[in-house]
Amino acid sequence: MEPADVLKQYWGYDQFRPLQEDIVRSVLEGNDTLALLPTGGGKSICFQVPAMMKPGLCLVITPLIALMKDQVANLKRRGISAYCIYSGMHYKDVERAMEAARRGGCKFLYVSPERLQSKLFQTYCDGLNVNLLAVDEAHCISQWGYDFRPAYLQIADIRSYFPDTPVLALTASATPKVQTDICDKLLMKEARIFRKSFSRANLSYSVLEETTKIDKIKHILDRVPGCGIVYCRNRKRTREIANLLQLQGISASYYHAGLPQAERAQRQEDWINNDTRIMVCTNAFGMGIDKPDVRVVVHYDVPDSLEAYYQEAGRAGRDEDKAYAVLLWNEDELTEMYARIALQFPTLEQIREVYQCIVNYLQVPVGAGEGVYFDFDINDFAKVFQLNLTIAYSAIRLLEQEGVLQVSESVMLPSRGEFVTNKATLYEFEDAYPALAELIQTLLRIYEGIFDTAVPIYEKQISRLLLIEEDEIQAMLQQLHQFGIMKYYPRRDEPQLCFLQERVSAANLRINMARVEVRRKVYTDRLEAAFTYVRNRDTCRTQLLVQYFGETGTPPCGVCDTCLKKKAAALDAAAFKRISDHVISLLAEPQTVAGMETQLADVSRSNLMEVLKFLESEGLIRRDGEGRLLKS
Repeated sequence: MEPADVLKQYWGYDQFRPLQEDIVRSVLEGNDTLALLPTGGGKSICFQVPAMMKPGLCLVITPLIALMKDQVANLKRRGISAYCIYSGMHYKDVERAMEAARRGGCKFLYVSPERLQSKLFQTYCDGLNVNLLAVDEAHCISQWGYDFRPAYLQIADIRSYFPDTPVLALTASATPKVQTDICDKLLMKEARIFRKSFSRANLSYSVLEETTKIDKIKHILDRVPGCGIVYCRNRKRTREIANLLQLQGISASYYHAGLPQAERAQRQEDWINNDTRIMVCTNAFGMGIDKPDVRVVVHYDVPDSLEAYYQEAGRAGRDEDKAYAVLLWNEDELTEMYARIALQFPTLEQIREVYQCIVNYLQVPVGAGEGVYFDFDINDFAKVFQLNLTIAYSAIRLLEQEGVLQVSESVMLPSRGEFVTNKATLYEFEDAYPALAELIQTLLRIYEGIFDTAVPIYEKQISRLLLIEEDEIQAMLQQLHQFGIMKYYPRRDEPQLCFLQERVSAANLRINMARVEVRRKVYTDRLEAAFTYVRNRDTCRTQLLVQYFGETGTPPCGVCDTCLKKKAAALDAAAFKRISDHVISLLAEPQTVAGMETQLADVSRSNLMEVLKFLESEGLIRRDGEGRLLKS
């Protein structure tokens, strides 16, 4: 069977997208392969198709829990067996998935990188028939990348269990230095590298210097029909901007990782179904979402790397129709971002202080805590200990990178329950409330130790045994909790913190500050590259972006703001004089730029702005303290 036949049979596509089939055939030939496909380029097909053509299973490593769950669900809907294993899963669930993989009842096993080093996972590795090792978000393996994750460095160790199995590394954005690092860190042998052009012919990039950004967003959304995304740096701003857009009659919602999981899912679904037009969000939104008809992506804040900007902007126009990526900025913002570097790379003393606060907050004694998950709300934590939130977050991120702890935005843990009364009282309660007696007896029968400690409770299992709907079981457990008979902790999808090492005294906490300084330098370089892109007024935006990723020879796109400005500069003398004369006549009294645009409706904005810029530079017109245009 040919790859195209498998693509049609399981995914219903008649043909591959550019480069997909070349990557598939490279994998089938047994080559270690690096695939650079921009956002929306169809990376999953590149490992799913060859895996279906070979006996055994495909081991997929990805840090995105929501994405792995989504892909497993999609594969199962196509009749393909798939499981996922991630941090925080109950031991029995992990064991069940690994047993299925060992017995051949699993074609795709998705694993978070942290799970690779667990003793349980490695115990099963020798018995797994792995036909392909797929590493998604492969840039995470490089300290030169913008999202370095130490757990990725352990992937090479897993290759020793499958010495003849090819590895396919996939990423949407990696500089030449990061590409080399990926191949080295994954121990690739004569890797074949496939790069799809980073150029997007249908995507128009614009960078606008603005002081009143919300007015500009409204202006953009009034002129670009269809759905869109507005990215912001902080959670509070997402809500504020969404509310302002709603007040102006634009259907908008907001999204960030601090919202309850059910609420996030509903808001995402409303946006995907076009019940909500604009999603105002942090960078927590967008990973794994393949919505083709996004017409505009606006960045309210400047991203701290071109990798992040390219990925987020690239969520516009995946259907290949015309789309817009607009970045708003001002010099004060860039100054503030540069000043924040010191907060994002705290000193050893600051890191130790945050670590001490964490163990106090969670009440973890010295020598304990390893492998244990704790509920952890960073905002509450910072407020309780009166810490600067940026320093606290940055210190935690560095502790993650040093392998001390791990924080997950959403780790699913099972419900837990524990009887907190004696057996005599429990029997009396059963007599008084017979409707709950059968549930109590079931809990006692199937959960050993439930009188001694909080044990995992699986409502679905109880539902099947008692032939009662799962939500009714949950309500009954809540009743037992309210009566004080048991403590019931419903399953959760909340931020969790896990210690990867046993807790030590803060004074004995070891952090490689030389390595931290290297990361600081890498971050500063990325930030300066982003600033160069933002301040650029002459070079084609697309050319700047693709050159950053090592692509040369790309012609000007012709549709970004700088290309359009050059076209406007090509105004013939007669047209230029006509527009400038009209501008001067209107300035018999002060005018705003917006008001002038309205009065000169037959003149394109780019041509008007070019004329205004020339007249201002020649001192023929000026601006007053409110920014209005005046005759000099």
